[in-house]
Amino acid sequence: MLHYLWIAIVGLVVGALARFVMPGEQKMGLVMTSLLGIAGSLIAGFVGQAVHWYEPGQPAGWIASVVGAVVLLYVVGKLKGGGGASR
Repeated sequence: MLHYLWIAIVGLVVGALARFVMPGEQKMGLVMTSLLGIAGSLIAGFVGQAVHWYEPGQPAGWIASVVGAVVLLYVVGKLKGGGGASR
């Protein structure tokens, strides 16, 4: 049970760092920020394993997790129409 609490706390920190790094305003609460960080960590872990930076089962590092969350935040912003290039 404590493991899941730790995942949520790390996800919140990673998500908050990603939102801080990403320019513009992202309207989301604490839960969505935490989920963004968790998903970013998972993405970074999968990509890192695919390019052999991490062994299977090894978690991604902090920097890779933040980069994964920023990429995810960018993609979600583009899918929601945040680009606004074509009117």
